[in-house]
Amino acid sequence: MSRVLITGGCGFIGHHLARRLLEAGYEVDVLDRDAGPENDPDIAALEATGRYRVFRRNLGAAGALDGLGRDYGLVFHMAAALGVRNVMAQPYAVLRDNVGLLARMIEFAQGQDRLERFVFPSTSEVYAGTLERFGMPLPTPETTPLAISELAQPRTSYMLSKICGEALCHYGGIPFTIVRPHNVYGPRMGMRHVVPELLARAHACPPGGRLTVYSPQHRRTFCYIDDAVELIVRLAEAPEAENGTFNIGAPDGETSMEDLARLVARTVGKRLDIEGGPDTPGSPARRWPDIRRAVAATSFVPATPLGDGVRRTYDWYRARVFETVETFE
Repeated sequence: MSRVLITGGCGFIGHHLARRLLEAGYEVDVLDRDAGPENDPDIAALEATGRYRVFRRNLGAAGALDGLGRDYGLVFHMAAALGVRNVMAQPYAVLRDNVGLLARMIEFAQGQDRLERFVFPSTSEVYAGTLERFGMPLPTPETTPLAISELAQPRTSYMLSKICGEALCHYGGIPFTIVRPHNVYGPRMGMRHVVPELLARAHACPPGGRLTVYSPQHRRTFCYIDDAVELIVRLAEAPEAENGTFNIGAPDGETSMEDLARLVARTVGKRLDIEGGPDTPGSPARRWPDIRRAVAATSFVPATPLGDGVRRTYDWYRARVFETVETFE
């Protein structure tokens, strides 16, 4: 098995990706400045395999890639500035850093002697400008033309950084696969995402209390992390996925935010009054990827029911977070 490098490999998707690759027999190196505490039990379990190394380095710093070698077969560039709050507060830094870090990693990949694939995670946000200006089909295929949202909107910076990133992959002269994740959720994803945020507030809410959900009628198709990672790994290994772009997500089963909140309440075992809040600015009413290209290339169909995935996510957060944190925003 070849060696693998994952930047941002202690983050949400990166960590689960590393676990899946270790199960497949790969040797995995992870580079992440936010690698968490030294006693993180999830990371310790990966290190116990003897085939997993963490380099706690800032990818943007001089010498961050020194000593990593030239024999990586797969490179997954998962490091990026993201998160709506971060994007809204620092749009210039988001655009600058995401494009700059990717260019650095493409140049690193160009120097590899055994490179089989460079995997770049884009985003479902690349479709936002098209939806805003022209509308688009649902489910949305990868062939949908991309348009740019209003540049004066800070949120455009993240989407634009990913579109520029896709272009860099095409022009970089290396074998690549671009993936566009859609509403992937699960353990370790942080608290600033709708599933763990609702779980946190429902867990803290007394029985009979009120759980507010924003954009209640907006609809999404949620993809559990294990299914998303399985698609990504299989695409990285599939010859027919070389130099291609693929949506990552669930094939069907759109769910409204209101219905998600009701599912969350049932998952935590409480009768709660679900109250609709205002729509989130800039959030599309629907987001539903067409994943037939990914399924055709991998012969894998995501199949984790939303209820099962939310239950697994709640069990992880309850054991690792909710029992030690008393209040949530």
